[in-house]
Amino acid sequence: MKNLWDAAEAGKCKSDLELRVYSSRLLGRDDTLVLHGGGNTSVKVREKNAAGAEEEILYVKGSGWDLETIEVDGFAPVRMAHLLKLAQLEALPDPQMVNELATQVTRAGAPAPSVETILHAVIPHKFVDHTHADALLAITNTDDGEARIQEIYGDDVLVVPYVMPGFELAKVCARRFKAEAKPSTIGMVLLKHGLFSFGATAEESYGRMISLVERAENYLKERGALDSPISPMGPIGPMRVELAKLRHSIAQSAGFPVVLSTDADPKAFAFARASNVREVSQRGPATPDHIVRTKRLPMLGRDVKAYASSYREYFARNAPRAKEKKTMLDPAPRVILDPELGMATAGRSAKEAAIARDLYSHTMDVIARAEALGGYRALSEEELFEFEYWDLEQAKLRRAGSPPVFAGEIAWVTGAASGIGKACVEALLKRGAAVVGLDLDPKVPGVAARPAYLGLQADITSAEAIGAALEAGIRAFGGIDMLVLNAGVFPAGTPIASLESSEWRRVFEVNVDANLTLMRECHPLLKLAPRGGRVVVMGSKNVAAPGPGAAAYSASKAALTQLARVAALEWGKDGIRVNTLHPNAVFDTGIWTDEVLETRAKSYGLSVDEYKRNNVLGTEVRSRDVAELVVEMCGPAFSKTTGAQIPIDGGNERVI
Repeated sequence: MKNLWDAAEAGKCKSDLELRVYSSRLLGRDDTLVLHGGGNTSVKVREKNAAGAEEEILYVKGSGWDLETIEVDGFAPVRMAHLLKLAQLEALPDPQMVNELATQVTRAGAPAPSVETILHAVIPHKFVDHTHADALLAITNTDDGEARIQEIYGDDVLVVPYVMPGFELAKVCARRFKAEAKPSTIGMVLLKHGLFSFGATAEESYGRMISLVERAENYLKERGALDSPISPMGPIGPMRVELAKLRHSIAQSAGFPVVLSTDADPKAFAFARASNVREVSQRGPATPDHIVRTKRLPMLGRDVKAYASSYREYFARNAPRAKEKKTMLDPAPRVILDPELGMATAGRSAKEAAIARDLYSHTMDVIARAEALGGYRALSEEELFEFEYWDLEQAKLRRAGSPPVFAGEIAWVTGAASGIGKACVEALLKRGAAVVGLDLDPKVPGVAARPAYLGLQADITSAEAIGAALEAGIRAFGGIDMLVLNAGVFPAGTPIASLESSEWRRVFEVNVDANLTLMRECHPLLKLAPRGGRVVVMGSKNVAAPGPGAAAYSASKAALTQLARVAALEWGKDGIRVNTLHPNAVFDTGIWTDEVLETRAKSYGLSVDEYKRNNVLGTEVRSRDVAELVVEMCGPAFSKTTGAQIPIDGGNERVI
């Protein structure tokens, strides 16, 4: 564990709150301390209010903020006086506590204060840090975890048995501080939960956190429990259809589409193939903070129905605790361990699946280390249930509102590096889809920098390249719901009398043959789309109204349109709808070079500007206009339409 404090960087901070931001970001940079919004930090300061009265304010990390990227506005300012009064109450239901905290925030628009706000208030130190350090959890999550903690830290830390986060935990910690804290106390261990450090300055509190975690790491290292040996894995064969089937089953159980991400990391394979995985993986998560995002237990193998049945039994056993709660039951797994897959994680979005993956990756480390110390032990089933169906967590789910229209769905777009394809990627991402973009252009991976996007450079005229791309994309997201066949070539104008056979074949190879291969290979995957597969084929105005000098292009697009019509007839029984768009004069695409534009305009006796607006409406059609229609064709408004051919050309007299 490395102390990252930089005196020069810290010297640029102009206030205690800015120092709190700086040290919080240092903690957030280390994923063995906090992950994806986990952990918490605070600072107590004195400020004058609008009436000129000085009052003590607790700035605590706000809900929804991540320590790695937190800013000043990410901290909620809460009046300390009221917090300390609340701490004196004998009882305070957590929903009421949240309301009380909201009434004491001094800045309009500030994020909601953490549920641990009162706990931070009762700790009698200016700066407070809270992490879920992997090394610490590996030690506390053992049968004799408390004794080990006492051996490592002595009087340097207070040790608090597990208590649910919220008001009761704050009360317990306040009592422990009053009765047991000594001048040497620099931290607090919440068994099977996390680690606190505190100090008079940001540097002191941060440094103590690093020191405490380092002592835990050294303890593990001395006992040969810090690092686990990982055996090399053998070759992995094609799994795309199996993964799509698994995703389909999970979506059915959840009641909504999901993204399924597969992690082929050697560590995941080693854990999934361990002889004791069936037993140790079913002992619960490393910390209750992970429950909501990874579920109580991972699924072993691929029997989703059996997992869902087991989950319902677990809920039934604990039903008395939940009978008065408006519980949102979702029996679908979030983490899957399988010897052929390694680890797969599911979520309503690519981000959710990635969070589950990261959290369970650290859980595997905690389990392996705890086992090396004599045995991994997590919370009891009752304690896990209480957290999973905690009033505040259920309320958070209810407040989430309606998901985006394509949440949990996966779209594939060819020709994604520019023009219409790039615009489709952006429009689909905006509506919540995960997107795989294919293009021969090496710039395709950089089209979007988001967890929900995967750009793959691939030559779609190669069946081998298509197979490799499908395998990579399915491992990333789990399936195909929408297929946008956009890639194509538009050669310079050539009269039939001068058209070379090689050029004719080249155009057909890209515009027709490659799309046939894609449709054939994607069909078994589209059949497994939870809401039915959708294919949008990019045709052309030239199908209905060809132009001189465009024989190869016009004929290839006509052939592609016929292919789409036949697919609509054949695939309807599989719940797959296939529709074709016929754009015209979309000039911000890669195929419209200056040379092509000038040639085509000249063939019509028009200037380039006149050619761009040569339609009934006198308007220019842009890539984003086509993309908007593509996503509508994939959405619910067209759920009962297949085999359609829709122009988007500003109105063409020859077509009309």
